[in-house]
Amino acid sequence: MRPARKYQYDAVEEALQRLGGYAALADIYREALKTPGIEWGTQTPFASIRRIVQKMPDRFFRIRSGVWGLVDQRQRIEGLFGAEAETPTPSQSEFTHTFYQGLVVELGKLKQYQTYVPAQDKNRSFKGATLVRSPT
Repeated sequence: MRPARKYQYDAVEEALQRLGGYAALADIYREALKTPGIEWGTQTPFASIRRIVQKMPDRFFRIRSGVWGLVDQRQRIEGLFGAEAETPTPSQSEFTHTFYQGLVVELGKLKQYQTYVPAQDKNRSFKGATLVRSPT
């Protein structure tokens, strides 16, 4: 009996699962291309991955610009990022300095770099914790 065929959208879903249920597009690109048994067969696999997350709302949802999550983990992810993930609107100020600073600190911790948060920003909230204590 042959194993079930894997599709590109399966690779994207597996990549997001390996990344904790949500990730930035750059991380999804890197992880999805590592999935064994998937033939991308295109010169633009990043565009294919971007199309997959945008055109499959039954599997993926947009958290913020460039950050996507798995629908089956939506409640947990919304708890981390707040209610903004539910209804993103262009009028909301969703791209705050604290959000991007938190992402940079989190990425630095994941790559085992020393991270620094200025004193005036240490108590700002990111993913349910302060920037200094943000979990990795």
